[in-house]
Amino acid sequence: MSPLSPRLAAIVDALPLRPGMRVLEIGGAPGTAAKAVAHRIGGGHVLVIDRSAKGAALVERNAAAEIEAGLLGVRCAAAEEFRLRTGEAPFDLAFAVRVGALDGRHPEAGTIVRQRIAAALVPGGRLFVYGGDPLREVRLP
Repeated sequence: MSPLSPRLAAIVDALPLRPGMRVLEIGGAPGTAAKAVAHRIGGGHVLVIDRSAKGAALVERNAAAEIEAGLLGVRCAAAEEFRLRTGEAPFDLAFAVRVGALDGRHPEAGTIVRQRIAAALVPGGRLFVYGGDPLREVRLP
């Protein structure tokens, strides 16, 4: 596993992770944070969504071992269009690092994205966003 930068390590350390969790990372290319999360939630699963096919392919390449082991998945999807697939279990926690629709750079898109994420989480599921120190929890509708 490639080492985390000090910034990403601090973000992953701040997430309230537990073994067995299902975690959604929004805009997760190149997959470094997702891999670290996957190794911390033994028995759980991380799904990375990225709006860019190039970004999703980068995650697939960088996290091939975790994908093969069933710890991690990747989907090319824009956050504002994301929906659980039929029969897909909801997520316990979602996080995003420098995603404009969630860190305040694109507030109009943020409303839609927060609704999509809320629909993909278990009741009481939590969203954490990093747009500059510190990592903060975002209230969901």
